[in-house]
Amino acid sequence: MTPSASILISGVSGWLSGARAAENANGPSDAIARQNMLQLIHLRWIAVVGQVMTILAVNFGLGFKLPLIEMMLVLAALVALNLFSLLRLKRPEPLGPYDLFAALALDAVALTVQLYFSGGATNPFTTLYLLHVILGAVLLEAWATWAIVALISFCFVGLIAFNRPIIAWGLSDQAFFELFIMGMLIGIVLDALLLVTFVSRINANLRQHDARLAELRQRAAEETHIVRMGLLASGAAHELGTPLATLDVILGDWRRMPLFASNPELAQELEDMRGEVRRCKSIVTGVLQSAGEARSGEVRVSTLRGFMDEVIAEWRETRPDVALSYETALLTATPIVAESTLKQVIHNVLDNALEAPARNIRLTATVRNDWLRIEIEDDGPGFSPTALADFGKPYNSTKGRAGGGLGLFLVVNVLRKLGGGAEAENRPVGGARVALALPISTLEVARNG
Repeated sequence: MTPSASILISGVSGWLSGARAAENANGPSDAIARQNMLQLIHLRWIAVVGQVMTILAVNFGLGFKLPLIEMMLVLAALVALNLFSLLRLKRPEPLGPYDLFAALALDAVALTVQLYFSGGATNPFTTLYLLHVILGAVLLEAWATWAIVALISFCFVGLIAFNRPIIAWGLSDQAFFELFIMGMLIGIVLDALLLVTFVSRINANLRQHDARLAELRQRAAEETHIVRMGLLASGAAHELGTPLATLDVILGDWRRMPLFASNPELAQELEDMRGEVRRCKSIVTGVLQSAGEARSGEVRVSTLRGFMDEVIAEWRETRPDVALSYETALLTATPIVAESTLKQVIHNVLDNALEAPARNIRLTATVRNDWLRIEIEDDGPGFSPTALADFGKPYNSTKGRAGGGLGLFLVVNVLRKLGGGAEAENRPVGGARVALALPISTLEVARNG
């Protein structure tokens, strides 16, 4: 088999991607084992096609008479093994510690049988044994690697004693030696090309596996951080409930005092104080509801348009001097759960735009392909390159983007929990744009039971 043929067949066999091999994987470890098995399947296809070409060239081109039927039966067995391996990858059972070892061992045995029919240990392609040893060292555990080494050593020793010699009719010793050296050269080049190609792929699988593990560890750390913040917020809400209720009662008693009843200015200030206390109580209640600790036990139902109108109205009520432009084409009357966490998410993004600082803020809400998309734009200074690169990470706050720390971190993670996501970018005309997206199905009453 020539190096060019190896590269050609490798490209053809690459249609079966690593993603397909990992479709039925049971965890990251099984996924990488399946990807490595796929590399062995590719290598076996190359071996089959390469051996067919080599056998035919040696038998008909160079005049060496080979047992074609027996050698082709070995190749047929390799094809059957490859088909079985592909079916094995489609099964959901995880690959065991012996699967890769068995694959390499069977390949070594098949190579030994082919060498037996073509000169035994004198065949220059015995250098291909090194390919199995190195792949074993990369893919297998220590015991399995040494087992492959022992198997190949036993096979090579067996080929010295037992083989079918090749008779070179009409060739001088010098010509036969030159053919042997040429075969050694081809074998070494094949070893080098195949090792570079497949070890590079295997290392890429390992890097992908490590990156996935790092991502999972980062997500676990972020979720642990969120849990701690949630416990802190829930505890604070419980602690604040009693003093806020006491303040509300005291302010209500002050309303009936002659001093406030006779002074309209003081009475108005007292009403403003009562309004702020009621707002604090509402925030505390929302925190407890988000933590699943609301006492009412009732799920508040609204419509998508009604929910968005309510979110905007509440934010405008506490910030009457802010220029907020609200546009929506929501007309659906589908009943949804008035998710308090989603309301807080939208408020957080609006607060970040306000603290940018921005003079004008624009919010648009649309539904596309059963997804709710909310875009919030402002005319502030925009995000810095560092803030954009670290968008959604905790404590990512800069002086040019005040409030862009934990607030946006919670925004990203709450949307992820709801099955959606968030993106941020700077507008070409200046300012920033934050896009929130989540599937309507996560809010519908019928699907949230």
